[in-house]
Amino acid sequence: MENVVIQTEFIKLQDLLKFANLVSTGGEAKERIQAGEVTVNGEVCTMRGKKIRPGDDVAFQGAHYTVSYADP
Repeated sequence: MENVVIQTEFIKLQDLLKFANLVSTGGEAKERIQAGEVTVNGEVCTMRGKKIRPGDDVAFQGAHYTVSYADP
């Protein structure tokens, strides 16, 4: 499982895909999410604005990602 470090309380699902360089554009993130290619905590998620917080498991193209807060 890969870890993505964030500075904010949460990150939107579409922004996570872009931030982790899993997609090249926001449009591509939107298409992939709406096509049901992404799961959050084991369930298909089609909401681009889904808030991802530490402890959530995001799966995309066979890999798993989670987020954590940056150390203060």
